[in-house]
Amino acid sequence: MNDHSKASELATSLFDAYEQGAVAPLRDKVDATDIALAYNIQQENHQRWSEQGRVTIGRKIGLTSTAVQAQLGVDQPDYGMVYADTCYCSGAQISVGQFLQPKVEAEIAFVLKSDLDADNLTIIDVMNAVDYAVAALEIVDSRVANWDISLFDTIADNASYGGIVMGTTPVPLSQLDLESCKMQLSNDTEVVSEGEGRACLGNPLLATLWLANRMIENGQPLKAGDVVLSGALGPMVAVKSGDKFTATIDGLNSVSVSFVE
Repeated sequence: MNDHSKASELATSLFDAYEQGAVAPLRDKVDATDIALAYNIQQENHQRWSEQGRVTIGRKIGLTSTAVQAQLGVDQPDYGMVYADTCYCSGAQISVGQFLQPKVEAEIAFVLKSDLDADNLTIIDVMNAVDYAVAALEIVDSRVANWDISLFDTIADNASYGGIVMGTTPVPLSQLDLESCKMQLSNDTEVVSEGEGRACLGNPLLATLWLANRMIENGQPLKAGDVVLSGALGPMVAVKSGDKFTATIDGLNSVSVSFVE
């Protein structure tokens, strides 16, 4: 079986998993070091969704924590697509039933005011391109059973993306200390995850620079209006019905979400 038909077969198994339930890890069926193949699988499903009318509004960056990278034996982040139908406003009530194995993590989201498509991008280009930041929650989900994932599995599975909950108070970069800002994620009154800006590749803007360069290489550069979910600032936490999560990040207003059946 050639790479294209293998990618197509594995893409279909992930595509169907959204409705039919989680599947066994993909890495056992391929050369798991073939990261290009994993992105081809992701892209194939992205194309299917786009053809069905799904609208892309940005990207998520995963594996920005060096601890998680070490756990999966990788030395760089990954990315996935963010879709309009998975974007929620802070305070939303969301049904857990629409996900398979949801978890939540707190992040900083950037919204761009200009394209990031120039040659030799620098951190200056990224700072100039960001319109504002908000606190955000990413709902991560895996179509691979029991979260038994490798780098190959998560990339193929749209970087384990589930949804994004956006805070609603835009803050310019000039008002933020993106390295030292502290994050606290609570479920009701219990603190369940903590971290800081530098947990995300040293600075969430560095993660965004990595993403911008990667998307240029792939011919899908970041555009004005795109949202960039820059990466978790602390450990992810499993979700169940009845949970109410609130994240606070220094300099940014809080963002919250409730989960129901």
